[in-house]
Amino acid sequence: MHCKTWQHWLLNIRDWCISRQLWWGHRIPAYRVSFRNGHPKNQKADSETMWVSGRCYQEALEKAAAQLNVNGEHLELTQDDDVLDTWFSSALFPFAVHGWPSQTDDLDRFYPSTLLETGHDIIFFWVARMVMMGQKLTGRLPFKEVYLHSMVRDAHGRKMSKSLGNVIDPVDVIQGASLEDLHARLEGNLLDPAEKERSRRGQAADYPRGIPECGTDSLRFTLCTYKAQGEDVNLDVNTVQTYRFFCNKIWNAASFTLNALPDNFEPSPMSEMLADCSIMDRWILSRLSDTTTKINNGFQGYDFPIITSAIHKFWVQNLCDVYLESIKLSLRADDHRAAVSRNVLHTCVEAGLRLVSPFMPYLSEEIFQRLPRRPEREEPSICVAPYPTAEEFSMFDSSLEERVALSLDIVNRIRSIQKEFGIQKLSGHIVCNNDDLRGVLSQLCPTMTTLSRCRKLQMTNQEPDCCLATTVASDCALLVEMENIDVPRVLERLQAKLAKTSTGLKKIEAQRSMDSYEEKVPQNIREKHDQQVEVLQADSARLGAAVAMLKTAK
Repeated sequence: MHCKTWQHWLLNIRDWCISRQLWWGHRIPAYRVSFRNGHPKNQKADSETMWVSGRCYQEALEKAAAQLNVNGEHLELTQDDDVLDTWFSSALFPFAVHGWPSQTDDLDRFYPSTLLETGHDIIFFWVARMVMMGQKLTGRLPFKEVYLHSMVRDAHGRKMSKSLGNVIDPVDVIQGASLEDLHARLEGNLLDPAEKERSRRGQAADYPRGIPECGTDSLRFTLCTYKAQGEDVNLDVNTVQTYRFFCNKIWNAASFTLNALPDNFEPSPMSEMLADCSIMDRWILSRLSDTTTKINNGFQGYDFPIITSAIHKFWVQNLCDVYLESIKLSLRADDHRAAVSRNVLHTCVEAGLRLVSPFMPYLSEEIFQRLPRRPEREEPSICVAPYPTAEEFSMFDSSLEERVALSLDIVNRIRSIQKEFGIQKLSGHIVCNNDDLRGVLSQLCPTMTTLSRCRKLQMTNQEPDCCLATTVASDCALLVEMENIDVPRVLERLQAKLAKTSTGLKKIEAQRSMDSYEEKVPQNIREKHDQQVEVLQADSARLGAAVAMLKTAK
């Protein structure tokens, strides 16, 4: 993507003035030579300017004395007041920090490095110059790969500017700031009154209630969820706050786990657990295995959005929304099945913390220190604990996941029917012609009843009378009893909602079909339209399915 920039600079080399008149930086190792008073050549000192370089004053003095063929006692050296250009000094960074030019142990161990992470706007200013310096002064490339991170803009896609009042201070996102605090900081800036007023209006529009306290971990995780490298990030504080709630979700799941574990709990080895695991136990371990594989593959390709998405899905959709809810009742018992589920729960939480630790080191460390350790694992910190691998969790079962996915589809359909029909708790039946699938669904009926919050759900061989039917799979159907359902009234309400949804969808599609849409509509607005279309299409499909069900009952 950026090869053209790289080639342009390296194929059009020009002289580089490396001196700068700044208060900081490496002072230029160049010395002006003059003769001391009393030397016969002193009279020429003002007319014949001579400069020498050296690693130190003594080296430069010896070099000057040799060139002039005089005793060094007759010479006086004055070091240049200028400093080296910042990019020149920073180009030495990869090896200078390890003690170069001395051949130190750190230099042998840590140079060259493997990866450089930086922005695409300084590919030549820094990256190329580090490569040039590394090859010239050490004979080796300073790193093997370069990861170019995105440039951060505000939620509207605008470049952050003090005059616009849209600069997002990371500290404000971490600690929170009221609108009054944001306004007060403008008084310290050297902006004219008109720009200050424009900044106040911008802050009031973007942060009418100030910036909520989100914490370090949620901000870091949010930045890693955005698109692949090289593209701009439109940072929305509301998105950061959403992931703060995700942090709360992890904390609450860990608290539930700690309360569910008995005193002096010692986790059992994985090999001892698997034989006695229930279907849901094996399912969550399979999800953990698949998640671990995806995350490690993501790290190999530096695909952080894939990684963060997999972590979020495992913690929220798999562990919290499904597995925890499915075992809450069974954990109250004091039997072997409950003991196995506790071990599985501990395994998932402990592994989940290690998976999320690079993105949320503070939260994961806090919980890790409270969690019981396995006898073979005595790491003092999650920072030094081994990262989960596919070899550690090799319990993926695609066949099992397909069957549980079908049961969760049934759960979602029941929830949707209860919501759309206005029913608190319905009664349902499942008809299945596949013997293997029927056996699995029979075992999962109590779990599906719990997750869907319906009155009852049971397997049946024959379709009961007065039921609404919806096909779940080619050999499986869900039947809902029509008791207490006012079909005409519910149908009228759903059709009105479906018409409203269709109108909204057509309106956005008309805007998107305009010839100048891509050129005139800002990117953040186009992205918002894409999200709205996705939501409206899902609502339309859900409402359409509900209407179709009711029409069959007329």
